Amino acid sequence: MTAPAWQADPYTDALRTGRGPLFLRRPDGWLLPLEVERWCADPDDADLTVLERCRGPVLDIGCGPGRLVAAMAALGQPTLGIDVSPEAVARTLRLGGSALHRSVFDPLPLEGSWGTALLMDGNIGIGGDPWVLLSRVADLVAHDGVLLAETAPHDVDERVQVRVYDGSAQGSAFPWARVGTPALLDYAESAGWAADRAELWTVAGRAFVALRRAEQLGR
Repeated sequence: MTAPAWQADPYTDALRTGRGPLFLRRPDGWLLPLEVERWCADPDDADLTVLERCRGPVLDIGCGPGRLVAAMAALGQPTLGIDVSPEAVARTLRLGGSALHRSVFDPLPLEGSWGTALLMDGNIGIGGDPWVLLSRVADLVAHDGVLLAETAPHDVDERVQVRVYDGSAQGSAFPWARVGTPALLDYAESAGWAADRAELWTVAGRAFVALRRAEQLGR
């Protein structure tokens, strides 16, 4: 479970202030920048292409500070954010969104009934095993539901141990994954999604995939 790591002080402090620097740090010292300022701002043009594809009740997995949950709530779209960070949940609630302090692997409301599930901002990495995560999400969405996921903007398939790091302090190690679109589609195919019917698009250097359940398409 990733909860202890994402409750570490560097991440909590960054969400409270709304700014970085903040990174995921591999054991070899390599740093992946985390876009805290973007996460704490209003949805940008790339985000809007995702939100306009949402249908039915929406589950934002790893909602962070809640920009997408709040935006959907303002539009009257039933949306629930879940996050293992108490500060992320608190910030989402302050913005007027609905959120629960839960992992995606915990029991959740409306299991099997969500119209749309979101895995944005690298959250395909949650748990460190994309296949397990995609299988879990397939159980969460309705028969005619959709998964909208953001992938790495290049072809990568990596499972690593990382720590949240702000340049001086760091949290405890936890498993994470980074996958580009080709790898995501490979995992999705065996996890109950119709990967060959996926919708792919990019905006401002960010890459997205829309997936539907394989059984929905008669497979």
